Amino acid sequence: MRLTTTLALLLLASPALAQDGGEETPAFDRPGIGFSPSTLPRGSVALEWGLPSVERDRDEDGTRSTQYSSDLNLRIGVAEHVELQVFSTPWNHLQVDPRGARSRSVNGAGDSGLALKIALPSSSDRHAFALLASSSFATGARDFSEGGTQYALGASYEYTFDDRWSGALYANATRGAGEDSFTWSPSLSVALSDRVSSYIEAGFTHTDGEPSTAIAGAGLTWMVARTVQLDASFDVGLDHDSPDLQAGLGVSFFFQ
Repeated sequence: MRLTTTLALLLLASPALAQDGGEETPAFDRPGIGFSPSTLPRGSVALEWGLPSVERDRDEDGTRSTQYSSDLNLRIGVAEHVELQVFSTPWNHLQVDPRGARSRSVNGAGDSGLALKIALPSSSDRHAFALLASSSFATGARDFSEGGTQYALGASYEYTFDDRWSGALYANATRGAGEDSFTWSPSLSVALSDRVSSYIEAGFTHTDGEPSTAIAGAGLTWMVARTVQLDASFDVGLDHDSPDLQAGLGVSFFFQ
């Protein structure tokens, strides 16, 4: 109820977020596996909020786990083509249902971190590149924490075919907390109208000492105001080792 009330108040207040000037709102980083290759203008702020997301999986023993998470990402434009990000998952709920045994559930916060995003120069408007260096810290509860500091370096490339279609390629390497992993993801986006866009994506992750995973899905974004975006997305596992389902709703705000 609190989440619904807060969202309603933010949406009612959204006209006040749109200042005069009519400048185009920068792309948000959610939803999807990758991130936008654009950065915020200096002095502007974006808040991206999951409302929440859900991940469901079943292991070889028939144990089903369902996790709900609400993530926050605060983006701050600090210089031309440079932005600072502060991210966290302040709320998680995990329910585990073993076959033939009583279910259990646990709540808690996840890890938090910092990131620096840099948009690289390009000689053409059709091409866009960005790097995202991040570090996450083990601030979360035991069931929702990686258990140590992790470092990641991501890269995003986007090519604009025309006024409606664009394609993107994302790659990310993560190291720390006893884990080395590499993820890459291609995606294709289309503008369905001036306010509504859709995309399809696939994601592939290799983690040292663990089975590789593969997922694929789609998403939808709707600019309900010039500075407010709603989104919905889902991904399904393509093999036995991948999560069965990942889905989520979200809202993003841009403050000039």
